[in-house]
Amino acid sequence: MIHTSSLGSLIDQTDNTREVRRSELHFGDWLVVRTRNSSYSIVPLGDGRFAVSGGWFDLQGLSPATMTINGCTFGGTAIRTDLVAAPGLFLEFGNRVLTTRIQKVCLIQGAKEPDATVH
Repeated sequence: MIHTSSLGSLIDQTDNTREVRRSELHFGDWLVVRTRNSSYSIVPLGDGRFAVSGGWFDLQGLSPATMTINGCTFGGTAIRTDLVAAPGLFLEFGNRVLTTRIQKVCLIQGAKEPDATVH
């Protein structure tokens, strides 16, 4: 398990504060999200599921939790299901937990598997 303070330190050292679309995430990637009150570690597991640690999940003793992500909201009921995280928005997990406003997002891409096709 990675401690929340470590997540905060990692994201503070980056300048990668762009939105991250669901279609960009692949097995082996690691997404770190800093909200106004917490930091979250999100790792894609495939089939729309993620291993989530930090924030609410740490407080509840559930980290790492296997979870879906509904998307991001602007603070109301409209949700962007194509986004996993974006600065200025709120992240909504599959269990309906809604984060405070996202401040920073850091995507660390995993190594791509080499093409197994031999020509």
